[in-house]
Amino acid sequence: MAEATDKQPHLYLVDGSSYIFRAYHQLPPLTNRHGTPAGAVYGYTAMLWKLAASLEQEDGPSHLAVILDASSNTHRNQMYDQYKANRPPPPEDLVSQFPLIRVATRAFSIPCIEEEGLEADDIIACYAKAASAKGWRTTIVSSDKDLMQLIDDQVDMLDTMKDRRIGRPEVIEKFGVGPERVGDVLALMGDKVDNVPGIPGIGPKTASQLINDFGDLETVLASTDRITKPKLKQSLIDHAADARLSRQLVELVCEHPLPEPLDDLRLKGIPPEPLREFLEDQGFKTLLARMVGGTSATRNVPVQSLRNDVKPSSAAPVPSGTGRGEVERITVDRTLYQTVTTLDALDAWIAEARNQGFVALDTETDCIDCIVAKLAGISLATQPNKACYIPVGHSGADMFSAAPDQLAKADVLARLKPLLEDPAVLKIGHNLKYDLVMFAKVGIAVAPYDDTMLLSFNLDAGLGSHGMDELAKLHFEHECIAFKSVCGTGQKQITFDKVPLDAATEYAAEDADITLRLWQRLKPRVAAEHVAQVYEMVDRPLSATVARMEQRGVKVDRGYLSKLSGTFADEIAKLEAQVHEAAGGPFTIGSPQQLGQVLFERLGLKGGRKGKSGSYSTDVNELERLAGEGVDVARLVLDWRQLTKLKTTYTDALQAQINPDTGRVHTSYGLAMAQTGRLSSTDPNLQNIPIRTELGRQIRDAFVAEPGHVLMSADYSQIELRLAAHMADVPQLKEAFRAKEDIHSMTAEELFGSVDRDTRNRAKTVNFAILYGISSWGLAGRLGISREEGKAIIDRYFERFPGISSYINDTLAFAREQGFTRTLFGRKTHFPNIRSPQMNLRQGSERAAINAPIQGTSADLIKRAMNRIDAALSKAGLPDVRMLLQVHDELVFEVPKGQEERAAEVVRAVMSGAAEPAITLDVPLDVEVGWGEHWGAAH
Repeated sequence: MAEATDKQPHLYLVDGSSYIFRAYHQLPPLTNRHGTPAGAVYGYTAMLWKLAASLEQEDGPSHLAVILDASSNTHRNQMYDQYKANRPPPPEDLVSQFPLIRVATRAFSIPCIEEEGLEADDIIACYAKAASAKGWRTTIVSSDKDLMQLIDDQVDMLDTMKDRRIGRPEVIEKFGVGPERVGDVLALMGDKVDNVPGIPGIGPKTASQLINDFGDLETVLASTDRITKPKLKQSLIDHAADARLSRQLVELVCEHPLPEPLDDLRLKGIPPEPLREFLEDQGFKTLLARMVGGTSATRNVPVQSLRNDVKPSSAAPVPSGTGRGEVERITVDRTLYQTVTTLDALDAWIAEARNQGFVALDTETDCIDCIVAKLAGISLATQPNKACYIPVGHSGADMFSAAPDQLAKADVLARLKPLLEDPAVLKIGHNLKYDLVMFAKVGIAVAPYDDTMLLSFNLDAGLGSHGMDELAKLHFEHECIAFKSVCGTGQKQITFDKVPLDAATEYAAEDADITLRLWQRLKPRVAAEHVAQVYEMVDRPLSATVARMEQRGVKVDRGYLSKLSGTFADEIAKLEAQVHEAAGGPFTIGSPQQLGQVLFERLGLKGGRKGKSGSYSTDVNELERLAGEGVDVARLVLDWRQLTKLKTTYTDALQAQINPDTGRVHTSYGLAMAQTGRLSSTDPNLQNIPIRTELGRQIRDAFVAEPGHVLMSADYSQIELRLAAHMADVPQLKEAFRAKEDIHSMTAEELFGSVDRDTRNRAKTVNFAILYGISSWGLAGRLGISREEGKAIIDRYFERFPGISSYINDTLAFAREQGFTRTLFGRKTHFPNIRSPQMNLRQGSERAAINAPIQGTSADLIKRAMNRIDAALSKAGLPDVRMLLQVHDELVFEVPKGQEERAAEVVRAVMSGAAEPAITLDVPLDVEVGWGEHWGAAH
């Protein structure tokens, strides 16, 4: 960088903390050539380099300094001991890099300034004021809202993340007031991150309105007699001291002596030797290669290109790349796989697994239903390309062929049982839940274990599938052997137990081999990307929990189902006749093309829209629109569709899905399907049974208890609204839940000024719709009002509950910057289209991102409860109470008669305390429990 000329001095003050944390989260965990963590150091160095390169312009700096926090204890902590008390400590692997970051700054020959007792913001304020006093310009490189108090004609800010300047107009756009009143607005709003109390219930909009109406904080507090809103007035009176304290906390120190004179911050270029020495010492080869002296030393180096310089930090063997999008091409040599047909060979594999402390495994069976499947063989892998297959249940290709040479299943399982139950040996599987069921059926309780499907899900939910074949392509550019290539397709398809052993070995051993490689690649990312809590405390133990539930199944009444199917068939026939009459003649109701022609051509209805195929759309949204306009055909077709679906999906299908051996239905739960973390279920799908309709109740009545038992239902009440109250910090909602008030009635009073059946129902719709990021158009459609009325209700909702508005804005800002959201337990959900130029993709991602932290936390809580319940019941002397089903926010149990009260007490305690001790919620988790002879009666 060339030395500055005699033009007006221009001081750049870099908020170093924001750079450090951005660098830490932008890059995966990396180590330097000494083996110490260096990911943040590397990213910080590259960002500082990029800043220096981009500022070699007319508007560039004549003086530059990086400002850091010396410690967390400042005068504000003496003023208020809870200041920043809620902030978690920085990650240990980041703390260890702080000294190196200071070294990196000085390697650029750029002053690195910090002062005990002062926050970086205060030091920046002191330098900005001192520079202004000398007639200098100042640019603060940061987007910190507290620093926006400093902006004036001589001071602006530069947000390098968004590449934009922030001046007075941008501050007014953000806060509704000029920079000189930002401190007053912040004092009223408070700050959850820094634990600045503020006034409960006041958000940005109300705060700026008050300051614009009255001028400053003190005038607001002195003018409460002029406040017309009773709750706002009382809150200002009750919390005036908090507001004044908050005003002191957000006030920046501007008069402290400067740690280094202004003139010492003058840029004099970047001498190559300190920087070269630093880069060589760290082993940052890519940056070093670009360093050719002078101004070219500050060339822009994209952060994405820096990963080749340093190694992934891990104690386990991992490939050279990290991150989902980076490929580490592997060589899979299937000729090295072994078929184990002797006990000596089996013992050798077991010994190796025990010696090294981990082994990947997989089971092969004769069908995909683990409840009825029979074991064909087991594969193991101890190192890449070192895997085997142990056949135990193979038969000949047909009735005339002899079975191949293989060990007796009982001998193999007897030898594997000590290994698979050894607490000192980690077992690694992919979708291990299936294998846990297979081993449990033969009396083996596999533990401890890791599941690579869940590792991928916790790291990369929302970025694609988590199936093993897909992950092998993604991470290794490897094509696994396709199942159809060994078993065939169609009428010629055979079961795996009939596959010749050479082909079976290649297929099965490869599964274990790839699973091991995925574990070596994914496991080190768990701690580094901060998903260890959700993996270890929520999802990993759930595999065993759900495996037990799937084995138990639930009893259904075949006779009742048959009778209900007949009733539904009669109702469907009546509906068909009514549809044909209303349509003016018969047609195939199940044909969208014919239905569209009837609606928009025969009946001449308006508003029809055609798709690419040329046919009219008759989806549920279109039919609901027409039904809302009073079109009988649309209403009747909706009823016909629902009843037909319930008959085919449940009353007919459930009869065929009753296991002949157990007499029960065994649903299969998907642990990595719904990207927010919720469980899914198939064969049958129990998540889609209508919850609140009479038809849904009739289907639930088919799920019954065994003789001498009852079914017990335990259901979280309004859990997502409760979590929203906590996560968005909404005082009115939190207090209402604590007082056990009707939350929808309270909202109706806030929004509409009165409570009746209509306003309560509208408030209920608004409460849930807002949490799903609904637009004014969407709300208008649900409430049957104009778009303007919908917008007015949303605006009024945000005014009454400003915390919700702040939560939405903060969540979207985080998602746009990071590409994902997090739950309270750290579950990541990625939204790759959150910055898409295509509006429909972007808006869809935004709506999903708003709800994901809430819905995901709800999923985390019920999973934590599920993982604890069996042990809690056993401890309470209730081992015969069995958890059978999980549907959304509800758990279903089979309970021996006479134990209902005690079981309800245990289950309610576990579910209501599911967040603790990891998290203490500001609202109680209410659990509704009921029981009866069948599921419907338990509600």
